[in-house]
Amino acid sequence: MTMNVQWALGELQAFVNATERHAVDSPRAGQGVFRGPKTIESDAAILARAQVVEKILNRVIPGWTYGTYSTTSRWSHHRDTAIRAITELTRQDEPRENLGDNAPQISASDLHPWIWGGASSLWQSGHYGEAVEGAIRKLNAEMQNKVGRREVSETDLFNQAFRLEAVQPENPRLRRMTPDDSKTYKSVQRGAMSLAVGVFAGIRNPLVHEDEHDLTEQQALEYLASLSVLARWVDDATVERVEEVP
Repeated sequence: MTMNVQWALGELQAFVNATERHAVDSPRAGQGVFRGPKTIESDAAILARAQVVEKILNRVIPGWTYGTYSTTSRWSHHRDTAIRAITELTRQDEPRENLGDNAPQISASDLHPWIWGGASSLWQSGHYGEAVEGAIRKLNAEMQNKVGRREVSETDLFNQAFRLEAVQPENPRLRRMTPDDSKTYKSVQRGAMSLAVGVFAGIRNPLVHEDEHDLTEQQALEYLASLSVLARWVDDATVERVEEVP
């Protein structure tokens, strides 16, 4: 799901307004006014807003930190980061357009729901390798659900489901298009099997068997994009089963 930018901007701006500090009279004669520790809204109200705002900041300003707690300006770091996030959301296209890099971008949340659903919780905490593993497990589970088989998994499952041979009892097939003798039909079926082999051999196995194998955010996003292609092929395919004789 794509971020609702207008909603996010509204929440961020409300937080910025709520955390503005009052100008109060100085207790010392002749000192004028100063920015006191009191914010527009109560600390409890701001705390409730922060629960939502922090989730927005995690999306818009990846890697931001909570900053150092201060009794006189508890929310100053959150407020500064919220202002940055507002600028990012309202002017994010300008740097690419004016600095010469206006290439299209991929949003992880716009990938196939199976993939982002399996990866999102770990992704938000910066565990990119584990997020990819979660997406692969989700894809495998959805494949098992679609063909109704739990006794096989991963490469073997995909190879059996997309095989060109006729369907067999207890072994349904997935057809990406209506079966015929055309080269196109054979190509798309083999393509699905080949991509599945690549996913489990080239992505899943190294992540599982190499203890210190970590991924950058960009590497993980590219892996998720590959998984999303395979997920859409599975989701869009038709299940072919042996018809039961009444």
